[in-house]
Amino acid sequence: MSKRLRIYLTGVGGQGTLTATTLLSRTAMEQGLDVVSGEIHGMAQRGGVVESTVLIGGWHSPAIQQGEADILLGFEALETLRGLHYLAQGGFVLSSTDFVPPPGVNMGRECLPAIDDIKAGVSKVADKAWFLPLQEMGRQAGAVQSGNTALLGALCASGLLPFGPQALREGVRRFLPSKVLEVNLRALELGVGAIR
Repeated sequence: MSKRLRIYLTGVGGQGTLTATTLLSRTAMEQGLDVVSGEIHGMAQRGGVVESTVLIGGWHSPAIQQGEADILLGFEALETLRGLHYLAQGGFVLSSTDFVPPPGVNMGRECLPAIDDIKAGVSKVADKAWFLPLQEMGRQAGAVQSGNTALLGALCASGLLPFGPQALREGVRRFLPSKVLEVNLRALELGVGAIR
């Protein structure tokens, strides 16, 4: 994969999407890469959509327009589907299979799509996609929220980035608080193992 990448990340408030964005950005910078990142929409409330970007390789702006992202990281399945319009044709998707039902679903006004429908939608745009049970992986590691690190581990193991899992291990050790270090290192390895 080229060292020039546009990565779109999406999830819901309270999942740690912005923490994952920061970890990925700082890890890339530690590898000597030129990185810009930004937040598209803030989390107005817990459970609201959170979208961010990481651009590697000499971009001047963190903005990603529709159809421009090389990689889509979806920390929640429905948000993967909703964010699919940002992905370039032939891009790559790494997504959670898990849902955090939005208020409309909780109130019975809307229905969640089946994960197979989301996979079918992704397959129309993406060249390759990986779907991982992030909540379960996080629980196995010791904290549900660490599922985000599992997804980053999978991304680093995919060969899509100009660095691999070892760089992310170093990033986790350097940039995450010591109280969550071991849990996130375990999650990272689960993500790596899911791709290999």
